[in-house]
Amino acid sequence: MRILHTMLRVGDLDRSIDFYTSVLGMRLLRRKDYPGGRFTLAFVGYQDESEGAVLELTHNWDTPTYDLGTGYGHIALQVENAAQACDRVREKGGKVTREAGPMKHGTTVIAFVEDPDGYKIEFIER
Repeated sequence: MRILHTMLRVGDLDRSIDFYTSVLGMRLLRRKDYPGGRFTLAFVGYQDESEGAVLELTHNWDTPTYDLGTGYGHIALQVENAAQACDRVREKGGKVTREAGPMKHGTTVIAFVEDPDGYKIEFIER
């Protein structure tokens, strides 16, 4: 067994695809419209789905926004340098919500950014 993907519901699919590809450097792996159900699925990731876990971005055509709820945590990405990763996000208009620095009660360097829908993404420095 292995993890295939994590699904996020997004309000503006093109804006979300742009964030995950242009800002975070993922690739758009596939995208398909389902007119009968009025939704579109797009899969993004750093590697092919056969090689590792990816993100499924689900856009329900009639739902422009979502409440994130209190149970969701974050997506974690390994980066070489968390401060530089934050700078790249900021340069491309992204939102940094916690600058790079040691985690509370530890020494691992982390940072947090948000995607266009407010989902948290943690950078963990290698």
